[in-house]
Amino acid sequence: MVLLNYKKMNLEELILLAQKDDIKALEEIIKREQKNVYATFAYLSKKKENVADLTQEALFRLAKNITSLKNVSNFKSWLNQIITNLFYDELRKKQRRPEQISMDESENEKCIKLQLPDKKCKPHEKCLSIELEQMIKEAIIDLPEQFRIAIILRELQGLSYEEIAEATNTSIGTVKSRIARARDKLQNCLKSYI
Repeated sequence: MVLLNYKKMNLEELILLAQKDDIKALEEIIKREQKNVYATFAYLSKKKENVADLTQEALFRLAKNITSLKNVSNFKSWLNQIITNLFYDELRKKQRRPEQISMDESENEKCIKLQLPDKKCKPHEKCLSIELEQMIKEAIIDLPEQFRIAIILRELQGLSYEEIAEATNTSIGTVKSRIARARDKLQNCLKSYI
């Protein structure tokens, strides 16, 4: 019996094995994609508490439906279609139920986060970097949803205009327009800081 080294395989090989019910190959695909899926939802969703649940559901759908993927070279587009559909489903659910606000938490309460020091940069540099990252994230989250989705799929996921058009069921011209308008809005929002 030959032992396969899944960590050294490329994504297409893993997908083909996973489609033949190889659980180890599927586990490796999920390990490789989970951070990317989580990061995408972190930028898409305004509520932090939804990100982990959405990520888990996307990875579950990936595992459940990987046999339906006909062309393995379209995996990234296929996975981003799952992510986009889940995000839109979440938006529709949110519109059906009113937002709940806890009376126990005040708006000024801060979350305590454990941060390990980064020895590669000085504290003030790290502070500026974290602050800038937070400002960019907030600016992206404040974009209208169609701009937000387009810019995230392009800049964070690295999809082509064609792949974004397919994932969002729009034309390439619309995708280009949304990305250009999103970039303009981000630039205007961040110009005083950058």
